[in-house]
Amino acid sequence: MRPSVLLAVCVALGSLSANAQQAPAREHLAPAGWEGSYHDLHYTPVLRIGDRVIVSGIPALEGDTDEAKIRWAFQQMEAHLKAAGATMADVVELQSFHVATDHDDFRRRVEPVLKVHREFFKDHYPAWTAVGTTALFSKGAPMEIRAEAIIGSGARAKADIAEPPKPKP
Repeated sequence: MRPSVLLAVCVALGSLSANAQQAPAREHLAPAGWEGSYHDLHYTPVLRIGDRVIVSGIPALEGDTDEAKIRWAFQQMEAHLKAAGATMADVVELQSFHVATDHDDFRRRVEPVLKVHREFFKDHYPAWTAVGTTALFSKGAPMEIRAEAIIGSGARAKADIAEPPKPKP
């Protein structure tokens, strides 16, 4: 190999090594009771990369009603975030997946989610995408929710969004 090519390869490898050392650490976490997700199902319940936190989908499983199951899922999301040092106020994006047969059923099934969402997000709401589907991995779950958060962002949240005009009577 020519000396100039060898030098270029060494510089490139050194640069890759320096970039890897500067990259934020990737920390795999699981709140108590969720360890099996990592070891048995091979997915990470909570992933922290620097100040970014990704919470894998949490099925709404525990409770006697859909609303109770949904509240449980939001409570679990709160515990998942806490394991990574984040809070619900730090959530910047939600994705929810709802088992539904058609659009009308989907809208009906989202109603209890909207109610519970208002309990956990009082202001400075996260971006949110709700998706209808025919099935989820966890049998019997009416919905599943995942989140992304930026640690500390909730303390600096601001919104300058005007209220929509009220309809005239």
